[in-house]
Amino acid sequence: MNNGDVSQGRRRFLIGATAAVGGVGVVGAAVPFVASWNPSAKAEAAGAPVTVNISKIEPGQQITVEWRGKPVWVIRRTPEMLENIVKLNDRVKDPQSEEPQQPDYAGDVYRSIKPEFVVLVGICTHLGCVPTYRPEVAPADLGDEWLGGLFCPCHGSRFDMAGRVHSAQPAPLNLEVPPYRYDDDATLTIGLDPEAA
Repeated sequence: MNNGDVSQGRRRFLIGATAAVGGVGVVGAAVPFVASWNPSAKAEAAGAPVTVNISKIEPGQQITVEWRGKPVWVIRRTPEMLENIVKLNDRVKDPQSEEPQQPDYAGDVYRSIKPEFVVLVGICTHLGCVPTYRPEVAPADLGDEWLGGLFCPCHGSRFDMAGRVHSAQPAPLNLEVPPYRYDDDATLTIGLDPEAA
């Protein structure tokens, strides 16, 4: 065997080994790079639908859940609250909910699929403050004409129990109704339309 044969064999081995190590390195670098294109678990969770058990919400009670980084309220309205919504039709800016602040299936006077429950994004449409839940009728600080609803402490905007803004308020629009659906009588999912069942 001459030295030329040994050098050629060694050269082929080194070329093959280098190519293999280089290939592994390229794959090793490509996997995290491609994986970085996918949203993080935190980002996925922030936009993910939220399931809410509504069976334990008492009449007149409000609960808050987070969806897409926003507070979302689920309010179980009493028969009196529903009657007061209708009484306020002449005092709100958009009584028939014609502005696109809600899905089509929540476009009635109650702005909900089932009148008993309303689902609202808890952010004022004026400058993004969080209104307070004020279900009491005619409290001293809000006046005799207050029939219950949501009050924004930042600039005084008033909303009824359907999230409809009263006339002559800083807020230009009703509160937003997010997409939601009922999975059964005790569960609703915020972030999915009924057609996504």
